[in-house]
Amino acid sequence: MEQDQPATDCKLDQMSQGIIGKPISRSEGFAKVTGTAPYAAEYPIENCLEGVLVTAPIARGKVTSIDVDAGLEMDGVIAVVEDERMIARPAQGTAGEAPVQQPRQVCYWGQPIALVVAETFEQARDATKHLAITFDADDLKDVPFDPHQVEPESQESSSQGDLAKAMNDAPHSIDAHITTTGHASAAMEPHSAIAEWDGNMLTVHSSLQMLNYNIAELADSLDLKEDEIRLVSRYVGGGFGSKLGVSEETVAASIAAMKLNRPVRVVMSRQQVFQCIMRRSETSQRLRLAADNDGGLTGFGHQALVSNLPGESFAEPVLQSSHFLYGGENRLLEMDVARIHRMTAGSVRAPGEAVGMPALEVAMDMLAEESGVDPVELRLRNIPESHPIKGTPFSSHRLAECLKQGARQFGWDGGSRQPRHTREGEWWIGTGMASAARVHNISEAKARVTIKADGTAVVETDMTDIGTGTYTILGQIAGEMLGLPRDKVLVELGDTQFPRGSGSGGSWGASSVGSAVFVACEALRKSLAERAGVAEDKLKLKDGAIQNGVSLVDLLEGEDLSEEGHYEPGDIDDDYVAASFGAYFTQVRVNHFTGETRVERMTGAFGFGRVLNETTARSQCIGGMTWSIGAALTEALHFDPVDGHLVNCDLAEYHVPVHRDVPDLQVIMVEERDPAASPIQAKGVGELGVCGGAGAIANAIYNACGARVMEFPMTPDKVMARMPDD
Repeated sequence: MEQDQPATDCKLDQMSQGIIGKPISRSEGFAKVTGTAPYAAEYPIENCLEGVLVTAPIARGKVTSIDVDAGLEMDGVIAVVEDERMIARPAQGTAGEAPVQQPRQVCYWGQPIALVVAETFEQARDATKHLAITFDADDLKDVPFDPHQVEPESQESSSQGDLAKAMNDAPHSIDAHITTTGHASAAMEPHSAIAEWDGNMLTVHSSLQMLNYNIAELADSLDLKEDEIRLVSRYVGGGFGSKLGVSEETVAASIAAMKLNRPVRVVMSRQQVFQCIMRRSETSQRLRLAADNDGGLTGFGHQALVSNLPGESFAEPVLQSSHFLYGGENRLLEMDVARIHRMTAGSVRAPGEAVGMPALEVAMDMLAEESGVDPVELRLRNIPESHPIKGTPFSSHRLAECLKQGARQFGWDGGSRQPRHTREGEWWIGTGMASAARVHNISEAKARVTIKADGTAVVETDMTDIGTGTYTILGQIAGEMLGLPRDKVLVELGDTQFPRGSGSGGSWGASSVGSAVFVACEALRKSLAERAGVAEDKLKLKDGAIQNGVSLVDLLEGEDLSEEGHYEPGDIDDDYVAASFGAYFTQVRVNHFTGETRVERMTGAFGFGRVLNETTARSQCIGGMTWSIGAALTEALHFDPVDGHLVNCDLAEYHVPVHRDVPDLQVIMVEERDPAASPIQAKGVGELGVCGGAGAIANAIYNACGARVMEFPMTPDKVMARMPDD
């Protein structure tokens, strides 16, 4: 199915099983909590060798020699692999984001340059510490991310009208400079792979998000054909962008297994994950907003500087939602890229909006104060009716509803917003809010659905579940369409021997592969209707039987019935602007003497099309809001200015929010139907919860204590520096 028109008549609303959208617990949850779900490094492979990566201790230069013989003399060491293919190359035209640098050329501190393979992990690890490696270092000093010290490359530029004139003529204007630090994905499961080679087929158990692209990347890296590779990623312990492309451990394990004719396992240490897996770029942003006396935007400017390694094409899409979120006829959007020698910058937890939206929402809060308009009302007044530049209509738009419902549920006070209005002992109390927006992505996907002769169903696709609930959701879609309880549908994921799904990334998984399952089930329903002698639109299926009481088992007469669904986005992408929207409301307390900030309560209202599973969708929103707390208050990558190494390269020093940092989070799902977004009328929710939430916390800090902090994260020292003198 190629979608060229809105799916206004969705059969999911006409089915009888009644499980779509319901709060069904994850089908794989029991296996995960009991430890029986095998992750990439846990498969019991016999005769498996252990590999440990060797990494570079310089930021720039070349490896001139590795004393392989010295390593081979150590106990248990089988090989020292220094193959130039160890860094994966992205396949042409794929969505993978593997780095392009080769291991003999060092481009950042911590870059993998070799692999030691031994009988045990301990032997391999010990050998990596004793290898004699020589380098020709270009410069030992880190190149800082400083807008005044780099010559950036232009990545994006668009303008409309005259922003400078609008700023000059407006009765109210804001010109703000806001910075954000780099982030790590910080997934719980480290990057790992077990590779086996039988002389004809390479089988790799690896922790990957997008097998449909990863198989092409690995084939390109190893000069193999795709049909000579099988990738298996049945369970993934989080990815958040870091596992979109194949990374060094997967390629290294594969090369070693092919050379040694034995299975090889490579698991990155936590420090290696932080040091060489992609980071989110730091940003420097300038926001210019011009408004009339009523707060209506007449000018909108958003400029950003991001970073990446030389030669890398990815740039953090900071301006992604700024193109359409608010109006303003005079517009300027520009983004530049600085080239610095740190690990590759790539997609991390809602790339673009996660750092662009908080900066924009702080600027909007400043404009609300400047114009005397309540922050909620200011945003309501500036929701555009269509794309501000293209004029393209929105497929659906629930920002206003999210703002209103969120404000009502939170108890938002639309009165005076004077900072420092409430103090309890040594704590200032304040509230803040922000909008949320995330572009809607969708991708080609395939899935096979089989109704078994015993009346059960099987869904098969190489789609992965990175903790988002894909196993459960696909089972619900198939169960709803085929009239089967959820426990009668087996979902098989994460194997390239299955039809190619969309992969997990960009919040497109559920909509894309869910649509493929939907298409397959439509075809199955037609076959069942023919067998039953009724028109397909009259076919009623529930609890494994049709409306006349005949069971599916009897109808199939001992045969399996199988269909493959193929979904492709069509021209509809050009006809509508599809996005998910939301709003955050939060209350914080800030310590007058230390600058410590505690989030006391937070409400998020989100509109993202059809809710496929109430429990998993709510969980995704809560996860995003938790990320918002981290982005606002704690998360930051810190690099040593002398040699460029990452200083805080583990979960002890890279501070993600923990339970004590996160209050009870309230989620409101503003359910809608978006027929232009996908055949199942659903949009992405996985990343929406983080797109702007840090801005709400920043605005609450200002309202509490008067500290307008322009740097994320807003650590106590920064809050204290901006807090007004008594």
